[in-house]
Amino acid sequence: MALSITSPDVLAVLFAGFAYGLWRIYRFLVFVNRTPLRVLPGPPAQSWIHGNLKQLVSEENHVLPDKWFRQYGKHFIDREFFMIPRLWTLDPRIIQHVLTHSVDYPRPEENRKNFKEILGRGLIFVQGEEHRLQRRILNPAFGPAQVRDLTEIFVQKAIELRNIWITATQAGPTQVNVSKDLSRMTLDVIGLAGFGYDFNALDPSGKPNELSMAFQKLFSNAAPISSVWPFLRTLIPLLKLFPSKRLTAALESSATLRRVGTQIVAERKAAILREMSEKHQDGVERKDLKSRDLLTLLIKANMAKDVPEDQRLSDADVLGQIPTFLIAGHETTSTATTWALYALSQRPAMQQKLRDELLSVPTDTPTMNELMALPYLDHVVHETLRLHSPITMLVREAQHDDVLPLSEPFTDRFGKMHNEIRIAKGNRVVLPVMALHRSKEIWGEDALEFKPERWEQPPEAISAIPGVWGHLLTFIGGPRACIGYRFSLVEIKALLFTLIRAFQFELGVPFEDILIKTAPLQRPSVRSAPEKGFQLPLLLKPYKAA
Repeated sequence: MALSITSPDVLAVLFAGFAYGLWRIYRFLVFVNRTPLRVLPGPPAQSWIHGNLKQLVSEENHVLPDKWFRQYGKHFIDREFFMIPRLWTLDPRIIQHVLTHSVDYPRPEENRKNFKEILGRGLIFVQGEEHRLQRRILNPAFGPAQVRDLTEIFVQKAIELRNIWITATQAGPTQVNVSKDLSRMTLDVIGLAGFGYDFNALDPSGKPNELSMAFQKLFSNAAPISSVWPFLRTLIPLLKLFPSKRLTAALESSATLRRVGTQIVAERKAAILREMSEKHQDGVERKDLKSRDLLTLLIKANMAKDVPEDQRLSDADVLGQIPTFLIAGHETTSTATTWALYALSQRPAMQQKLRDELLSVPTDTPTMNELMALPYLDHVVHETLRLHSPITMLVREAQHDDVLPLSEPFTDRFGKMHNEIRIAKGNRVVLPVMALHRSKEIWGEDALEFKPERWEQPPEAISAIPGVWGHLLTFIGGPRACIGYRFSLVEIKALLFTLIRAFQFELGVPFEDILIKTAPLQRPSVRSAPEKGFQLPLLLKPYKAA
């Protein structure tokens, strides 16, 4: 028998649903308005829906947080979607607390869920015990010995890019979009060094292969930072029944990544088993943990005799590392190298000083040890990753009520002194990478200058910054610090070594025409040519010693 909408049972269900909705709204309003962070000062929100997010994204060179810290002090709050407060802090004790308690302060929930849905269960998307297990299996793949073996690939691909640019400049100085070419080079590197796959991205006559196209399509359909849709899908699970066009396209690309990735994993496992059979081995020993690509090394480490069965990664977990390698090892490295060339192109004397040091090495194919032994190259890389960090900020979400320790007391907006900051479950903490790297209190009055020489005697104040490398937050810190930071550093140095020795670089457009935006990495574009997207046109001249 059909139920009338006025029947008691239907009315009861509708009333219960309405009451539950009101209760959720009430709880949300209490969470937003009764947060212990409300005692902190901060900028007024521009929108009830987007808070300060659109304002933050629209600002050039990510300078708005710097302005806010000058105006409100070391601790302030801004507002995220639907006025959710976020704590911003320059206090290294709080930053260290959040990074070292990574289980208590993971990425925001919508970030974790949406990435996991699209990209699988790779290292940078899993939490807790699952992350600890994956990291233990992956650690050998990113140690100094393995990166030393992979340096040959870095140098080989850097030389391939150099030769392409030599051909382009045969008729004289030529303008090149270095951002685009560096992205192709690092894609080739992560393909070969990451999982033994040749993208052939640098081959001018080659066609993009299926995996490359899927990866590019995946990230061209990533939701903007200020998009409220991923947040709403997490808040209201029913909305998952109505995927957006962006999400549908991203899921299609993800399916291609999984299919091709599954084939790659199967081929690597079959090759390892075949090798074991030929050598009459009944398992993988630690002495066998060598390979020319990280994925094969990971599979070998996962098959090692001393790894208990219940601690091995599943095939899905292994497969999840392929998009992890692509995300972590591709655009971040190419973007960092782009910024290094951008800085050097404006400073000819500095560029020549670096070139003189690089030319003192009597080979075109340096080893990792030779690259790491060049002090001025190291200073240039340090300064690039300080002043032009590809990652501008990190956001973490408290999983329970907590008390954050302070380096020094502060006065709230009501004039009351505090020796700690209380935070509620669900509140978010922003770790302001760029603002910390540009703080005059830490780095001195010349903090905004590109000055590699500062690393000859870096300021004592940076010792409190809890980064895994160089007293910077570029590679984060704590248990979730970037596992591939050595890989990235050596690749950047191999690129600069090869390219600076071969070319003189100048800006290809006026300095004022370069626009720096964050989306989500900090990248350059040309103000007068927005239709071309992210780019850095530089004028290349073959270098000829006097």
